[in-house]
Amino acid sequence: MKTTNHTEVTEFVFQGFSNFGEHQLTLFAVFLALYIPTLAGNVIIVTIIHIDHHLHTPMYLFLSVLSTSETFYSLVIIPRMLSSLIGLSQSISLVGCGTQLFFFLGFAITNCLLLAVMGFDRYVAICNPLRYSIIMNWRVCTILASSVCASGFLLSLVQAVAIFRLPFCNSLIEHFFCDVRPVLDLACATPVINDILTLVISLLAITAPATFLFVSYILIISTILKIASAEGRKKAFATCASHLTVVIIHYGCASIAYFKPKSENTRDQDQLISVTYTVITPLLNPVVYSLRNKEVQDALRRVVGRKSLP
Repeated sequence: MKTTNHTEVTEFVFQGFSNFGEHQLTLFAVFLALYIPTLAGNVIIVTIIHIDHHLHTPMYLFLSVLSTSETFYSLVIIPRMLSSLIGLSQSISLVGCGTQLFFFLGFAITNCLLLAVMGFDRYVAICNPLRYSIIMNWRVCTILASSVCASGFLLSLVQAVAIFRLPFCNSLIEHFFCDVRPVLDLACATPVINDILTLVISLLAITAPATFLFVSYILIISTILKIASAEGRKKAFATCASHLTVVIIHYGCASIAYFKPKSENTRDQDQLISVTYTVITPLLNPVVYSLRNKEVQDALRRVVGRKSLP
């Protein structure tokens, strides 16, 4: 536990990308160029899935929820980050910081749990195809989607309340948004219980679903390898490739960010990791699931009235 004399802190100031000096306008242009297709892509996916009845399946229900979550996840962080890069307000009130952390964690944990649910959907589709429609009926899918969203925000609320009950001795956040570790570093006292709570939530939100996905994909791959025809194996692998790509990058970044020892933390490393999971990862969803997914491409062509490739 660290303690020191303190005065009451009523707002925080983001140090953001101040180390990059004159390159901040370049960063603004790059991040904006990544953010616009992220926002547009996720909105398009949700709209296409809602409109086209061919995509009214469990897999695309979960994808629609994931795209919605990714949209709000990026909205919580990126607009404020962009405004700070062009010299607008870099301060945030205590309540505003707590609110940002709550929604950021809520959507982040929801995304992790949703990816696990989507992995379960792929497992049932490949390993139990004859029972798929029975196991993954709409009632089950709705319960699963609602449960992961509720669980994500419940864990987020517990974490946010635990952090913002602490007294703060410093107002300068060495980051571009209110994340767990940068905010905890400003506390006058960090009880061991806070570190334990952070670890437990990380285990529930990252390790548990990642382990579930690992086991699921071992079973999926073993089942695919038993398929007699090469074409059948190729088709089965194709249905999992997009999901597996997002899973590896998403959980990889989250694990590095939240399980890396504090002694190894550096500001530039933390910011690079954070940029990856706040700017790059949300872009993967529309890119991987739309540009590489024939069903979504076909649905998009149907919606815009194009029946064949140009």
